Amino acid sequence: MIVWGILAIVYALAVVVIAVVKPEKIWNMKKIELFKKVMGEKGTEIFFYVWALVFLVLGIWLITR
Repeated sequence: MIVWGILAIVYALAVVVIAVVKPEKIWNMKKIELFKKVMGEKGTEIFFYVWALVFLVLGIWLITR
């Protein structure tokens, strides 16, 4: 379970990096464009932060289990 926990934490960090840096290639994907259309630019960023937080908590839980 430790490996899954570490992977979840790494994924959470990657999501935060995407939300902060907003790489052109990823930020303009159709799926994210849909998120931006529905939730707005700031709402999409908040969604990414919440998603990262969920995976960070999951990773910590898996490691300490």
